Amino acid sequence: MLAPDDRYIVISADTHAGGSHQQYREFLDPKYRDTFDAWREKYKNPFKDLKDTDLRVRNWDGERRDHDMNTDGVVGEVIFPNTVPPFFPNFVLFAQPPTPDEYELRHAGIQAHNRWMADYVSQKPEARAGIGQIFLNDLDDAIADVEWCHANGLRGGVLISSVPPTCDWIKPLYDPFYDPLWKRCAELDVPVNAHSGTGGPVYQKAPAMPLVHFLEIPFYSQRPLVYMILGGVFERVPNLKFVLTEAGCAWIPPLLGQLDDLMAGMRSNAVGEMRFDGEIVPPKSATEYFRQSCYVGVSQPTPADVKAALGPVGIDRVMWGSDYPHEEGTHPYTREHLRQVMGHLPPEQLQQILAGNAAKLYHFDLDALRPAADKFGPTVAEIAEPLTALPEQPNQALMRSAKQLAQAS
Repeated sequence: MLAPDDRYIVISADTHAGGSHQQYREFLDPKYRDTFDAWREKYKNPFKDLKDTDLRVRNWDGERRDHDMNTDGVVGEVIFPNTVPPFFPNFVLFAQPPTPDEYELRHAGIQAHNRWMADYVSQKPEARAGIGQIFLNDLDDAIADVEWCHANGLRGGVLISSVPPTCDWIKPLYDPFYDPLWKRCAELDVPVNAHSGTGGPVYQKAPAMPLVHFLEIPFYSQRPLVYMILGGVFERVPNLKFVLTEAGCAWIPPLLGQLDDLMAGMRSNAVGEMRFDGEIVPPKSATEYFRQSCYVGVSQPTPADVKAALGPVGIDRVMWGSDYPHEEGTHPYTREHLRQVMGHLPPEQLQQILAGNAAKLYHFDLDALRPAADKFGPTVAEIAEPLTALPEQPNQALMRSAKQLAQAS
């Protein structure tokens, strides 16, 4: 039992980091460096947080990151990419998969990122679980990259992108073509991560395009889960560990219910006038496959996410995330946000969401993190204190939850 003076171990299952272009150059295969220099000379960075010197260094300055997160009560992190790897057209999560003509250079770029990430996490291995990147263009390369990430300490696993509907040169995730990849990940106990922001189509330019893009991000972010279930991946590879991060979780119970109904209807051939062979439907329900194989990294959770986590999603499947260093994340008010949306939970349940589940999935040693938690972690009593007023300049996470709480009252 946790006492009021005990301190929580807090692991963020969603942070972002990456190297600068100069750092990536050092980790790039030397045969591509001249080409990289020419590409870099022409590249114009469109992202505010990667232009501002004070903001961008948070991606690679370990001391700065540790200070920011420790001050916020966080002592461990699962690290997704964030910057622009060599030869990428834009931000790593929004970039479309490479075309066949782009593949060689883009693949060299993510290999440089993976080498950078392996070096970065090795500097503080007890606190950092790095995630490597793979492309789905070439199955043999993807499997080789998974094996490299596993062998080089990237225990966060690998990041896959949902395949956009406009990307017809790569097979969709529901295709059995990828089974050798999923089976190798399962054999090596390498988690397969999907992150919100990937999988959207190439939008045609128009004034409303940015609005449409952001409206549809949730839809395309949820597609990997749907495709993996309906494609039978979790039936054929039951030991695969699949993680969906920074997409919330309140939407999962109704989606699983919809999939359960669809799959049951198709098994009984009761889908209007359409007729299907029952063998195309995986034998278990979507809910069963989720409980078997899936985890959720819930970044800056809302009250609705917490309610779903305690109910149909399952408390053993949910991991808390700060989304550092993104503006929509909980930093620098993580303690306040935890008080706002999760302070009512029993301490043992809260500790499970804040660290226990992530430690089990991503192989953190909680004993190794305990000294840092005893120094920086929030106390049980602190988080249990209700948040009755917002800070003078609240961040987006606090404002979102405050609005949802007000609507529910």
